[in-house]
Amino acid sequence: MTVPLALLGLLEREPSHGYDLKRDYDAYFGRGKPLPFGQVYATLARLARGGKVLVGDAEPGAGPDRKRYVITEHGVSELATWLAEPVVSDPHLQSVLFVKVVLALLSGRPAEQYLDTQRAAHLRRMRELTEIKRTGSTIDALLADHGLFHLEADLRWIDLTTARLGALAREVTR
Repeated sequence: MTVPLALLGLLEREPSHGYDLKRDYDAYFGRGKPLPFGQVYATLARLARGGKVLVGDAEPGAGPDRKRYVITEHGVSELATWLAEPVVSDPHLQSVLFVKVVLALLSGRPAEQYLDTQRAAHLRRMRELTEIKRTGSTIDALLADHGLFHLEADLRWIDLTTARLGALAREVTR
């Protein structure tokens, strides 16, 4: 997800201050990786320059004066277009692990050991995500499910690759 489009989506609900946008972004999308304030305001400035948001006058607040941001029709249109487009599947899934396996085979190192190490790391992460799913909110559970499904697919790939290591070794070491 891109931060600019997420902020546009949050602004479509209602005009907001940068501080409120950061809070909402972190609550919905920033699990484990909150959005830095500097990135919020830099992104809002770019959106304003692009005509996707309007910046209101500074308003007094509990701290420094705050500006209210409002999405424009151009911003709504861009958001609607983005929401309607399917997410492109990454055609290079497993590329880093695949490179490690091939290089290990080329150098005579134990490729199966790398796959076993990755499998163990995935299983640890799956246990963490399962705990988050068990104890977290609906948002946490859905995000955990997304991660779990990806890890399950990675584990299937690791198992398949382990089963085909001999054939792969013959192919890459000819």
